Amino acid sequence: MTSGHRGLQPRKRPRQVRAELTRQRILDAAARVFAEYGYAAGTTNRIAERARVSIGSLYQYYPNKDAILVELLTRHFDAGMAAAPLDRDDLQAESVEGIMRFYVRSAIENHREDPQLLRVMMEQGPRAPELLERIAHHESRRIAQARRLLRNHPDVRVADVDVAARLVVSTVEMVVHRMMAGPGQVDVARFEDELVTMLTRYLTGDPVAAPGD
Repeated sequence: MTSGHRGLQPRKRPRQVRAELTRQRILDAAARVFAEYGYAAGTTNRIAERARVSIGSLYQYYPNKDAILVELLTRHFDAGMAAAPLDRDDLQAESVEGIMRFYVRSAIENHREDPQLLRVMMEQGPRAPELLERIAHHESRRIAQARRLLRNHPDVRVADVDVAARLVVSTVEMVVHRMMAGPGQVDVARFEDELVTMLTRYLTGDPVAAPGD
């Protein structure tokens, strides 16, 4: 009897694989629909049609398009973390400029695929509590990585590493998004060089004395 149950277990795997493929198809379709129509007009009906699934099937995976947006943003954040983990041991041996270039270039690459979709995700979607929680969690992880890296680097000369970590992460995330998702063409190489130079000089320059010191 036991061997019979074991023989049935692998049959669940194809269903799980199909379910995952369907979920990914819905997400990919939603990304295209949001980029094409915007968030307000990017209805679940349009997403289901583009994904070639019934509206009922879509609702089995996501209760509404807000949940789809949260999943798309989570995928975007996870891709960014995976592409530029600042807690890598080998980064400590890099120059501050090398570290900043690695971080900035990875952030740019993570924003280049579809600027229109990024505008929709960041600017048009509702600020649901779950979405804000995901954004805060991503930012906290990134700041913690940057804090450890800056604290242990011999060339970092900022007066307050905690503040510096927050400034670096906020600057990269916000400025890269604004430049890559904003209107008009961007000279990406020049933009990368200027942002890396700005951050490097801030981190390695002599701290400015506070008033009264």
